[in-house]
Amino acid sequence: MLHIDGAHGEGGGQILRSALSLAVCTQQPFRIANIRANRKRPGLMRQHLTSVKAAAEICDATLTGAQIESRALEFHPGKLRAGNFSFDIGTAGSCTLVLQTVLPPLLAAPGDSQVKVRGGTHNPAAPPYDFFARSFAPQLTRMGAPVALELAAFGFHPRGGGEIRATITPSPRLGELSLTSRGAPVRAFAEAYVAALPAHVATRELDVIGKHLGWSRGQLQMHVLSNDLGPGNAVTITLEYENVTEVFAGFGERGVRAEDVAMGAAREAAAYLSMTAPVGEHLADQLLLPMALGAGGVFLTTMSTAHLRSNADVVRRFTGRNVTISTVAGGVEVTVI
Repeated sequence: MLHIDGAHGEGGGQILRSALSLAVCTQQPFRIANIRANRKRPGLMRQHLTSVKAAAEICDATLTGAQIESRALEFHPGKLRAGNFSFDIGTAGSCTLVLQTVLPPLLAAPGDSQVKVRGGTHNPAAPPYDFFARSFAPQLTRMGAPVALELAAFGFHPRGGGEIRATITPSPRLGELSLTSRGAPVRAFAEAYVAALPAHVATRELDVIGKHLGWSRGQLQMHVLSNDLGPGNAVTITLEYENVTEVFAGFGERGVRAEDVAMGAAREAAAYLSMTAPVGEHLADQLLLPMALGAGGVFLTTMSTAHLRSNADVVRRFTGRNVTISTVAGGVEVTVI
């Protein structure tokens, strides 16, 4: 049995989610201690517990320590199966992070799977649906595993109630990924979403993004959603190139000015635009697992983060693959052999 220290490296939920995915894929049991030790509220929160139970359901795993605030967990995977799965976080916890946990294993399942996850689709400290659908999923397609995604309902913090649906067709073996250049620019645009909030919140956010990035009015899109979905607010900035799409986001919170929400996302986008590496820090985290489970490859990212290094360590432990992270001209090169 593998023993994982959840306090190692970045010490957050990514270590747990990666371990769950890889345990199902490699059929290796593991025990993790110090779960989310470096977070303000350590242990399993509702979102993380949903990921644990989701991983267990797709392979009939046996569990010890699967309860709220637990700081240790033992996971013994059973046989992976395909099916129709539905997971409800019960809060505004991130749907995309739960989906991120079960997606890599289901790519190796014996048949197609349909997955529904209810919770938050646009909430702080997690990639929004837009990122998952526009940035991550297309790279899976490049590797030979198209995943059909649908945003069935928006879910903002703190209300939740959103839903993401995925149809996952297994791939016998994911192909090699080579992503070292962005390619030519295709389009760039920003979107602001508001629900049960004044429309001027979105207008102010788009004005900030337009001025900071020097964009035209045609690149700025406002979406006023049903009051039933709110209150909620999010902004996304999408930069699409031939080989990669990156998405940067900001989320409205009580007491935070709309201008500040937008400026945070605009600064992240501007920093990416000032570099040449194709893969942003969040996409880098998500590419490691499918590469390690497939034919490997190489990508160039903007920076080496604690998240990336911790994820690489977990990948090495479960798969034995050689993951190297090195600084090169133009960014940080990540190879999986």
